[in-house]
Amino acid sequence: MDPYQGRRWVIILILILIGLIFIFRLLFVQVLNTKWSDRAHVITHSEKSIQPPRGLIYDRNGFLLVSANQVYDIMVTPREIGEIDTVELCKLFRISKNRFDDKIKKATSGYNVSYKASLFIEGMAKDDYAKISTGLRKYKGFNAIRSSERGYPMHNAAHILGYIRKISKKQYETHKQDEEPYFKNDYIGITGLESVYENELRGKRGKVYYLQDYKGNKKEKLEENQPLLGKNLHTTIDGPLQSLGEQLMNNKLGCIVAIEPKTGEILSMVSAPSFDPAFLSGKKFSKNYKALSDNDTLKPLINRPIYNDSYRPGSIFKLVQALVALNDGVINPNTGFICNKQIIGCHLHEPPMNLGIAIKHSCNPYFYQVYKRLILRGSDPSVFKDSRLGLNSWRNSVEKFGIGKQLQTDIPGVKKGLLPSVEFYDKWYGKNRWAFSTIYSNSIGEGEIGVSPLQMANLAAIIANKGHYYTPHLVKKIGDNGSKKAEFLEINNTDVNPKHFQPIINAMEQVVLNGTGRSAQIDSISLCGKTGTVENKSFNDHSVFIAFAPKENPQIAIAVYVEYGTWGGTWAAPIASVMIEQYLNKKLSDKGLKKKNRIESAIILSKKSDFSF
Repeated sequence: MDPYQGRRWVIILILILIGLIFIFRLLFVQVLNTKWSDRAHVITHSEKSIQPPRGLIYDRNGFLLVSANQVYDIMVTPREIGEIDTVELCKLFRISKNRFDDKIKKATSGYNVSYKASLFIEGMAKDDYAKISTGLRKYKGFNAIRSSERGYPMHNAAHILGYIRKISKKQYETHKQDEEPYFKNDYIGITGLESVYENELRGKRGKVYYLQDYKGNKKEKLEENQPLLGKNLHTTIDGPLQSLGEQLMNNKLGCIVAIEPKTGEILSMVSAPSFDPAFLSGKKFSKNYKALSDNDTLKPLINRPIYNDSYRPGSIFKLVQALVALNDGVINPNTGFICNKQIIGCHLHEPPMNLGIAIKHSCNPYFYQVYKRLILRGSDPSVFKDSRLGLNSWRNSVEKFGIGKQLQTDIPGVKKGLLPSVEFYDKWYGKNRWAFSTIYSNSIGEGEIGVSPLQMANLAAIIANKGHYYTPHLVKKIGDNGSKKAEFLEINNTDVNPKHFQPIINAMEQVVLNGTGRSAQIDSISLCGKTGTVENKSFNDHSVFIAFAPKENPQIAIAVYVEYGTWGGTWAAPIASVMIEQYLNKKLSDKGLKKKNRIESAIILSKKSDFSF
């Protein structure tokens, strides 16, 4: 018997065991565990993201409001730089050594890492890049990415369009889990339409896949997925009309809102003071934004048509009072009241023997009596309880005019204003401690009522439509072959019988022909309007005017606010008439041009501004 036979089998078993261990290990490494295969893929494969061009923005006639200008972002990957002549590189970029060091430090701090590309120079113009492109190739770790920068061919509508900005660290973290996440050097809409329609405008990123060698050099393109371009927005804005409005409101505080009554499409939305939207585009964004935000006196960044919802409507609110009163049957078109200036102040005019005369001359005592009939209806012997019941009924009716509630529009930052309620006055005065005599200033659009100019332009559209409105909105269609959002096609009714609107419309025509709005007259156009003078205790009152035209088949409704402009007919009415004439006739008559030039030359910004039309 072989004495080594047992040892031989031990050795064979050991070898078999070692073989099995290697087989199971290889099975685990190569099949069961994907770590090493993934590692091999990382080493041999690379991918490059392709940023999609952002969608463009057009006005209602196809004029370009926001374009895309070609620029170059210079990127740096710090780990790849190696030994370089820093002095020569700084000369190439025309920056100091300290500035260069700061940029490299920033590229390796925060959420930037040394092995990934970070922004070094943002938005280099095409011509400037052409000068450095040859020299840039000498340096490792630097490369240029072609991108686009927002351009503004018409240089207007800054508050409507908004602006984009490189995504912040906070925004980056917020959107990290999105289906279409952002990269750290991406741009994102911050305000205006750029923000509201961000998902539509930004498009979807594409990718290119490469094979690479062990040094990371790309050797072969494997696959390319093209980016999905951002959708273009076709707005409701009339570009030339918007430009005219901004010219008219130059050196003034206030706003203009013009709406197409039949659709709710906003034709113009001017906030004054305004600025060129290009001011907040490109490399000087931070510096320019600070200059605008530091202007505490004029506050040019505020979008007054929607931000200021605490404007008191003044006498234009008398139209709402009249319509609610007619619908509730507390007055009729022939109802007359004495112009008793002892109960509330008024100016000299013919006796308000009917509703039309009262509207034409904006008689305060008349509408004091109208509001009194709406609030005190004799539903309860207690004047306090009767006032509560009357206010509830009145508020429900007025709210259907889009006042005191938030319009579901595509304008960011829209507010609902203030329409005082029973609860509001209970908080102020205590339950059953207030009555009509406490709140009568609401009768003439003063008191506690607060509205936005957008709501007042919508009121003009409601009257033009004889009782209904489409929610005011800024975008006509999304994408070149898209359509309008369904919610903007829905009719909102006031529940006021259409027959009650004709006496109001006739009276508004008389306001312009023979009343307080004569400065709004336009030859050959029947314009219906209403002036408002909003009290201001510090100095001049505010000038307010709403209107629509033409009287038959209205094409435009408008609201104009000129802060410190004194009477409604002084500045707001003529501004509205110039806008309306331009929109309907596509040009201004000699009379209209003279009016336009007079308005443009006026400066209404302080107590010293004492111009008359």
